[in-house]
Amino acid sequence: MGAVMGTFSSLQTKQRRPSKGGLFTTEPAGKPLIIRLRIKDKIEDELEMTMVCHRPEGLEQLEAQTNFTKRELQVLYRGFKNECPSGVVNEETFKQIYAQFFPHGDASMYAHYLFHAFDTTQTGSVKFEDFVTALSILLRGTVHEKLRWTFNLYDINKDGYINKEEMMDIVKAIYDMMGKYTYPVLKEDTPRQHVDIFFQKMDKNKDGIVTLDEFLESCQEDDNIMRSLQLFQNVM
Repeated sequence: MGAVMGTFSSLQTKQRRPSKGGLFTTEPAGKPLIIRLRIKDKIEDELEMTMVCHRPEGLEQLEAQTNFTKRELQVLYRGFKNECPSGVVNEETFKQIYAQFFPHGDASMYAHYLFHAFDTTQTGSVKFEDFVTALSILLRGTVHEKLRWTFNLYDINKDGYINKEEMMDIVKAIYDMMGKYTYPVLKEDTPRQHVDIFFQKMDKNKDGIVTLDEFLESCQEDDNIMRSLQLFQNVM
């Protein structure tokens, strides 16, 4: 996430050219003006950084909204700020970080879907609040909360339903991320077979889409689906 700050730094760097009249000369008469200009630039840079850096909500409020203690939130925030000093992460940086955990596969598409599931306000960036809220659900939420979050991940276009193409996109992205070195070796049509089985069980009324209620009911009544979803949640 340090790449984010590198981008900000490059935007803040101002190209200065020598001006007539010795404004940037080393003559004694010019030194006070040079100092004043440098101080002015430093203040402007600090103000600019204040605007681009995001400060999270109070930890007390986040403690009330999540399943983490204040101490745990402090540790999580310290780690988040260490990776992302600006306090927010964009999709490109998110992909770069996620790729480090899956060096033998292509994690870009799954990271894309996951990023948009974290970015609940669709602003194009994930704040600490977004990150810790999702993490709270995935690690310590109820079964119902975890399933609702997973449904939102699979509902790529956010229309309130999951169609077969959306499910296929997510499952294929997961297999691509795991790479070619999985054991046992997966056949090329494995993702399609997996989706066909899932969708047949979930689409109760056979209308070609899976609603949230159908998704919740199917997952909770079928142990095989629950085990598969739990396996997929491990890569989140």
